[in-house]
Amino acid sequence: MAPLTLRPEEKQAQYYIEALPGGVGLDMIQIPGGSFRMGQTDDEKTELIRQTGEKDYNQYYARELPQHEVTLAPFFMGRYPITQAQWQAVASLPQVERELDPDPSNFKGDKRPVETVSWFDAMEFCARLSAHSQRPYTLPSEAQWEYACRAGTTSPFYFGRTLTTDLANYDGNYTYADGPKGDYRQETTPVDHFPYANAWGLSDMHGNVFEWCLDYFHDSYNGAPADGSAWVTGGDSNLRMLRGGSWYNAPRNCRCACRDNNNPDNRTDYGFGFRVVSVPPRALG
Repeated sequence: MAPLTLRPEEKQAQYYIEALPGGVGLDMIQIPGGSFRMGQTDDEKTELIRQTGEKDYNQYYARELPQHEVTLAPFFMGRYPITQAQWQAVASLPQVERELDPDPSNFKGDKRPVETVSWFDAMEFCARLSAHSQRPYTLPSEAQWEYACRAGTTSPFYFGRTLTTDLANYDGNYTYADGPKGDYRQETTPVDHFPYANAWGLSDMHGNVFEWCLDYFHDSYNGAPADGSAWVTGGDSNLRMLRGGSWYNAPRNCRCACRDNNNPDNRTDYGFGFRVVSVPPRALG
């Protein structure tokens, strides 16, 4: 395992770069441990019911309740969703359990996020990367994802109470709260298209591509773990969670708290991607 050198980043984030085949790098941002309130706020509930009506709210958005406190240990998370260049580099490594299509994405570009990949594909990527690096990589838990996305904020988006298409890639025909309408690009954007990271240095957490998480689907947070671990007991193991929304979603589905789910074998959606996490190496304390 190669030694890590932490580097100062804007906003004082720390990170290391995992070296992949072909000279490709993977920036991993250090996420501090701490506690936060996970889930939907009362203000969000009011806005969501206004937009969708009580029936649709109960079907799609009540799963973000009850809001509850979670305490997490430190971890590292990818600065961006995994790009097509990073995917191709890791797909060239020896197979662990399943084959990977080296070029699965519909919207082509080395710096665009990989998409049209299943949960199982993402887990194979993590297994190959772990074997290559001799460091453990996996998908985030829902709690890790939301905690990292919020970066200490309590608003619907880490930018604040609303979202614009100057800040993120989503369907700008729709608005949230008093936000303006904007562009609908109808495709992914490169991961460095919007130069607006959150307070911990993470980008593209809202929109662009959905991001697979480890957890099984549960229709509420009743009984959810309080330690940030993945919720893989009870629930529906035939569905895995997705976070962050995508290029084709309304902004309400790109909020920090929003939860979606799908068949973990789905390789057909142009908006499904992922980013990886790793536990802090012992040498870093």
